[in-house]
Amino acid sequence: MSEWLSRQEALERLRVRPQTLYAYVSRGRIGMRPDETDPRRSRYRADDIAALATRRARGRSPSAIAESAIAWGEPSIATAISTVVHGRLIYRGQDAVALSRSATLEETAAVLWTLAEPEAFKAPSSQAPHPVGRASAFAQLALLASQGRPSLGRSVTSLCTEAAQTVAALAQSLGAAAGKEPVHRRLAQGWSVDDAGAEAIRCALVLLADHELNASTFAARVAASTGASPAACLLAGLATLSGPRHGGAGEAVMQLAEDAARHGADAAIRRWLGHDRPLPAFGHPLYPDGDPRATALLAAIPVDETLQQLEKAAIAMTGARPNIDFALAALTRGLGLPRDAPFQLFALGRSVGWAAHMVEQIMSGSIIRPRGRYEGLSP
Repeated sequence: MSEWLSRQEALERLRVRPQTLYAYVSRGRIGMRPDETDPRRSRYRADDIAALATRRARGRSPSAIAESAIAWGEPSIATAISTVVHGRLIYRGQDAVALSRSATLEETAAVLWTLAEPEAFKAPSSQAPHPVGRASAFAQLALLASQGRPSLGRSVTSLCTEAAQTVAALAQSLGAAAGKEPVHRRLAQGWSVDDAGAEAIRCALVLLADHELNASTFAARVAASTGASPAACLLAGLATLSGPRHGGAGEAVMQLAEDAARHGADAAIRRWLGHDRPLPAFGHPLYPDGDPRATALLAAIPVDETLQQLEKAAIAMTGARPNIDFALAALTRGLGLPRDAPFQLFALGRSVGWAAHMVEQIMSGSIIRPRGRYEGLSP
């Protein structure tokens, strides 16, 4: 879908009269700008029109509205933490890409958790668990969850303090060295990465910190709505992130890159598409014009020849542009990080967002308990 549509295209997709289209524009529900080739004409934002068309197609059935909200539908939970609007990722009113140019994960946590000062993710006094990595992260959060206190009735300060301790334990389990430096520097030290690499890791962590109601964040909020401990909420997010259609996409991207190195980019992409598998690392439903997180991270790191060819071939064949998973693969290959680094970076960065949503959900005082639409046999 192109970003901007002509008036006739907009009318056809919405199936409305011109007066209705103009009313949508005047109410701010559809973006409009002058046509670059003919300033007397206007063009209309395609993603706004798609959202309106989806709403109109659903009709007024409550069950249809609720079901569509589960998968890339209308917002279903009120939040002030983050959103994606017109191709930009926003953290509490701040552009996430702009924030990633200099902020640390600790400073980003202060934004998302609404703290006056950054919360330090100090490593626990005990020695880091060995071996480090994904399994260690699950084990550490499970241990903390089994020992944690329920979150109900606690203050925001208490919840944020425990969340910071949990994020610190997660960072250590993923290989961050001990010390008082920002977590991106300690992680770079644990991975034997130089200062330039540490800066790229910092940028990635900030860009990954939150992404509105993605699957893992929703899981963390569901856990929080029951009064589960902060560590249990983060464990729910981590478990959901591990699925191949979420944070586990990094493994598929690394495999695609290795196929491209062996067989060539064109052959690798044809092979993936020929097996009726969605091409990983390209395209994103919320970013029809390209993932700004990928653009920002790719600008901060060298991209090897294999991935450059893969990007070129993927755009030529599918029209889809690289997303954050592609950028994480480029970061991993460029810095010689552990193969599972895309998942580990995703987990550590997003844990800050999970914690923010955990607090917000607990403070709302409500439980997330949808009904199922039964389609089985009647008694």
